[in-house]
Amino acid sequence: MIPKSPTEHLLVEQEGYVLTITLNRPDRLNAISIPMLRALSSTLQAANVDRDVRSIILTGSGRGFCSGLDLKAQDPGSDSGDSVQLGGSGYQMFDLHNSPPIVINRMDKPIVCALNGAAAGYGMDLALGCDIRIASENAKMGAVFAKRGIVPESGGCWYLPRLLGWARAAEVAFLGDVLDAQKSLEIGLVNKVVPHDDLMAEAKAWALKIANNAPLAVQATKRMMRLGQDETFEAAVDHILLQLLPLTRTEDFRESLSAFAERREPTFKGK
Repeated sequence: MIPKSPTEHLLVEQEGYVLTITLNRPDRLNAISIPMLRALSSTLQAANVDRDVRSIILTGSGRGFCSGLDLKAQDPGSDSGDSVQLGGSGYQMFDLHNSPPIVINRMDKPIVCALNGAAAGYGMDLALGCDIRIASENAKMGAVFAKRGIVPESGGCWYLPRLLGWARAAEVAFLGDVLDAQKSLEIGLVNKVVPHDDLMAEAKAWALKIANNAPLAVQATKRMMRLGQDETFEAAVDHILLQLLPLTRTEDFRESLSAFAERREPTFKGK
């Protein structure tokens, strides 16, 4: 069972097999606090093992998708746990094993990012970790790490060369520019750009289409694609064959054959 809105700053809503997670600190452009990090990780982990979730939409409320980690200053003696501290004892707050970027990368359930506004820093890395990015015409990718004296610490250094190729990734990372929606589409950072008012409808249409496919096959395909990035071609083919054999014994595979023969849309059960 997916926890419903574990914090006011993270909204969770399920419609059919599609789970929508909304970062909800619009007054701070959805800057990620420590409670939000924990809630996002736990929600994603629960969704990954919930058979009633077949696809996920990750978006933000208000004008921004996510402006990054909440780095607002705290008093030295403060222990509110709301903001992220990079120095001193604050470093102990980071549990990389269960951090959202690591959790997202491990997930078999597909994630569609509905990029409603600016994604900067940690927010950009979160967006890059999603499988598909649908961007509002108002969306921006703030690849400004080099101008802040830091690196894309939460996946960007790994994702950018794989998504764009080395030269394009170097252009994005080294120049430190803010990329608007059309530029992001041109270089391959997003899949599609739509009018802002159509964003959620478009993201839901993609997520629903994914959810209507055989979920075990979709999840196995994502897993094989992810693991295949670090395998030789021969090893990947061998592992895919081992994954294929049990899929041919599922109810969903038999349903797909029946639906094809009967010229109708299949109804998959994830079994």
